[in-house]
Amino acid sequence: MPKAVNVRVTTMDAELEFAIQPSTTGKQLFDQVVKTIGLREVWYFGLQYMDTKGYFTWLKLDKKVSSQDVKKENPLQFKFRAKFFPEDVSEELIQDITQKLFFLQVKEGILSDEVYCPPETAVLLASYSVQAKFGDYNKDIHRTGYLMSEGMLPHRVMEQHKLSKEQWEERIQVWHEEHGGMLKEDAMLEYLKIAQDLEMYGVNYFDIKNKKGTELWLGVDALGLNIYEKDDKLTPKIGFPWSEIRNISFNDKKFIIKPIDKKSPDFVFYAPRLRINKRILQLCMGNHELYMRRRKPDTIEVQQMKAQAREEKQQKQMERAQLENEKKKREAIEKEKESMEREKKELMMRLYQFEEKTKKAESDLKEQLQRAMTLEQERRRAEEEAARLEAERQAALQAKEELSREAEDQKKSQEQLAAELEEHTARIMMLEEAKRRKEEEADTWQLRAKEAQDDLIKTKEELSMVLTTPPPPPPPPLYDQMDDISDNEENTSTHSADLQTEGINDHRNEEDRLTEAEKNERVQKQLKALSSELAQARDESKNTQNDLLHCENVRAGRDKYKTLRQIRQGNTKQRIDEFEAL
Repeated sequence: MPKAVNVRVTTMDAELEFAIQPSTTGKQLFDQVVKTIGLREVWYFGLQYMDTKGYFTWLKLDKKVSSQDVKKENPLQFKFRAKFFPEDVSEELIQDITQKLFFLQVKEGILSDEVYCPPETAVLLASYSVQAKFGDYNKDIHRTGYLMSEGMLPHRVMEQHKLSKEQWEERIQVWHEEHGGMLKEDAMLEYLKIAQDLEMYGVNYFDIKNKKGTELWLGVDALGLNIYEKDDKLTPKIGFPWSEIRNISFNDKKFIIKPIDKKSPDFVFYAPRLRINKRILQLCMGNHELYMRRRKPDTIEVQQMKAQAREEKQQKQMERAQLENEKKKREAIEKEKESMEREKKELMMRLYQFEEKTKKAESDLKEQLQRAMTLEQERRRAEEEAARLEAERQAALQAKEELSREAEDQKKSQEQLAAELEEHTARIMMLEEAKRRKEEEADTWQLRAKEAQDDLIKTKEELSMVLTTPPPPPPPPLYDQMDDISDNEENTSTHSADLQTEGINDHRNEEDRLTEAEKNERVQKQLKALSSELAQARDESKNTQNDLLHCENVRAGRDKYKTLRQIRQGNTKQRIDEFEAL
């Protein structure tokens, strides 16, 4: 039995390992990969490998894996990557897995600077990338430094601005907060909608020469073929939409494109190697097929996929809404719980205050009882003293009377009697004064005793009120609520393919497109604010050629689609003549 071959396939977010037979074809391996990851939009993707000469090549699906020039390793290494790109991600990408794979691949291209991205757009894209990874910003979870280990921006952008990593994080975090409530899948889609307007998005560049030998770039993308000058990959000079091309072929290094307009000459250029022409042909055929498919009614399979995707999206939206409701309920319960806790604390405080007031009232009552007892004793002493003085007065009066009688009876001398009388009279006056004072003092004590008695009665009433006041109610209970079209023989140096253009609708609608920034006022404002903010920290001396070209395009009011309209002006012959003159 033939020995199995180990294969490792690296997708944008996973590593898959398979054991295949020597007879396994590229398509069988490809089908095994897409089945494993649950991908149905297979027409965008392919398996890429490094050949024995060090070039990256797409695996041919109609040939055995073992018969292709894959670098001999154990396991054999392949990358699962997007080979073709959609024109409009929001209209074409159906499955979440497709969207995620494109998001990760486009993000990788931007961060590595393979796709030029201006600084303000790079920061805005980074904020969507953070939303796609972390979800909504939460200050309790996403503390300072949560983005330090994340590759958020192209190295070029960071080098061109006098900002520390902490300052970059702060800016991205501000925009991350702006995306609150956005689903991770929606954040990826927003990222792609902005990224697809970048001039280098989805373009495969090839070194070519025209008949004069001028070195140029050929750009192959979803919309057609574009010609770039050697020092400018951002701004194409001439463009040919797929709908203008009827046949593409090559003979060795010579590549020939035949326009639909038969009055127009052939569009001829030269590639440095036969291998390059083979790859150009494959990409042209694949992109043309998808270009035509997009302009025809959807197949039954695509209609079913879109219907299923809509159902899944509705289900996710329902789940999201349910989750939000649960979250709101939980927050309401938490708020109610906090409110009850506050009320409980307030009631406990009031109860404590009542207890303190009761203790004070009892203390005051005790003190007033003590004072009343003291006053009562003082009153009794005053009364006793007054009685004693009254007894003494009565005795003195009796003595006076007795002396008077004795004076009369015995007829004592007038002087002696007068002296005794004066003495007794003085004593009587003194005693009467003392009696009067004691009576006043007794009256005073009587009044004070009455006041004390009144205070005592009032205090008893207050205490009775405090003790009979009903306690506060307890808090209520808490409820925890493409097929890759390859050549037939590796050594064949001539290939030709006819491209069909019949039966399509509105084949040049891409020329009327607007960028996401033009369509979306919110994105426009965000980019303007970021541009103004970053300008203050920009080091103009570190601008690259692409930065200068981008600034010039912005000053001239050009964008990807306006440039496309401009470079397709005139008939095909005029554009081919212009190409030959470069």
